[in-house]
Amino acid sequence: MAISTYAELQTSIAGWLNRDDLTANIPDFIALAESSISNEVRHWRMEKRAETTIDGQFTGIPSDWIQTIRFHMTANGTVDLEYMSLSSMQAARARVDDATGIPHSYALNSSQFEVFPTPSGSQSAILLYYEKVPELSASVTTNWLLTHYPDVYLYGALLHSAPFLKEDERAQTWAALYTTAVKRINDASSKSTASGSGLRLKIGSY
Repeated sequence: MAISTYAELQTSIAGWLNRDDLTANIPDFIALAESSISNEVRHWRMEKRAETTIDGQFTGIPSDWIQTIRFHMTANGTVDLEYMSLSSMQAARARVDDATGIPHSYALNSSQFEVFPTPSGSQSAILLYYEKVPELSASVTTNWLLTHYPDVYLYGALLHSAPFLKEDERAQTWAALYTTAVKRINDASSKSTASGSGLRLKIGSY
């Protein structure tokens, strides 16, 4: 059967498992698969660009952020922010007695980006990052991944069903199929971005 919507995906999962008593559990399998997919898939359709203003030591991280591609200031030309460990940033901040300036480094601090040095005023910045795969639900019935790569959703959900159903012997099969599907997505993205086809990045803010 075709798998193009959230409902069709649930029906297909039930069919592959040959079970009709998992209606309440299948959404959990899909949600767990989405978490794994967001961590393991890197496709150009996940790239997102956000414009923001940095006016202090800390700035918020977009709610759909999973990995930074590039973070740079734009106020006085382009200045790339280099990633720095939090401990290294704390040591650098202490060496200059927390002097202000144009930020050139950033670190992850709890649920925020911390920049160094702390800007003395508002600074424009652009963050290019990988966003989470949009989660499916009764109201969000499809997304780019389900449209183009339904197999990774199917095998990912089946893989997460195995521990619940105590079917260890099937877990290896689902894992192999899922791994192959993820590799195909990542390889396809690499080929697309290397072929000169270009990317269209979404412009947003947070």
